[in-house]
Amino acid sequence: MTRFDLTGKKAIITGAGRGIGKALAVGLAEAGAQVAVVSRTESDLQEVVQAIEANGGVACPIAADVTEAGAAEKVVAQALDALGGLHILVNNAGMNIRKKAHEVSEAEWDRIMDLNLKAAFFLSQAAARTMCEQRYGRIVNIASVAGLVALRTGVAYGASKAGVIQMTRVLALEWSKFGVNVNAIAPWYFRTPLTEALLNDEAFVQEVLQRTPSGRIGDVEDLVGPTIFLSSDAAAYISGQTIAVDGGMSVYGF
Repeated sequence: MTRFDLTGKKAIITGAGRGIGKALAVGLAEAGAQVAVVSRTESDLQEVVQAIEANGGVACPIAADVTEAGAAEKVVAQALDALGGLHILVNNAGMNIRKKAHEVSEAEWDRIMDLNLKAAFFLSQAAARTMCEQRYGRIVNIASVAGLVALRTGVAYGASKAGVIQMTRVLALEWSKFGVNVNAIAPWYFRTPLTEALLNDEAFVQEVLQRTPSGRIGDVEDLVGPTIFLSSDAAAYISGQTIAVDGGMSVYGF
């Protein structure tokens, strides 16, 4: 349907070099968007750009560490220059350090917060300056079910993702009147380079599956549809919401 068509839209996707971000970048391009893919690793970016261009899409690489001071403004400026506009921002870049709460250092806490929450806010702020002026924009924040429910060995990660979810609500409250919708997606466990070691542990996988009504680990392609939806005109009246893409995990009960 044309309401899901992103033709003519310009998008930024952070953490786009691999895993979830790569899948989202390719998916948005297949839906018609021109995409600026952002990652610290230039070689990863080139692979993503090549994959998009091989399918007839348009992409530009932006090598940047989004936690550095002033990076958000620079990334948005580069994307505007390369694409000639900005309509969609997907804040996907993130990290986790799995430790028990009493073992987390101040430096580790700061690293997680800087990437997962602080960078997402300042990228949203920089993007919103253009989006609010043109009275159109879609911001999609990749949160986590760890921001909705308590998970073991993830206090800093969970706090950062809960912050992303609350940030999403507040930004929607401020910016929806300018035609800028802000929403979030909360994934459960997906097979990515970051979860590879965990999901190679069969005992851990079985524990996850016992808490997942759908009975399987997520595939990154499961996140593409919800992201396209929230980025499209089909979601024109949705703002401030968090969609759990988790196989039913967040409603699991005993």
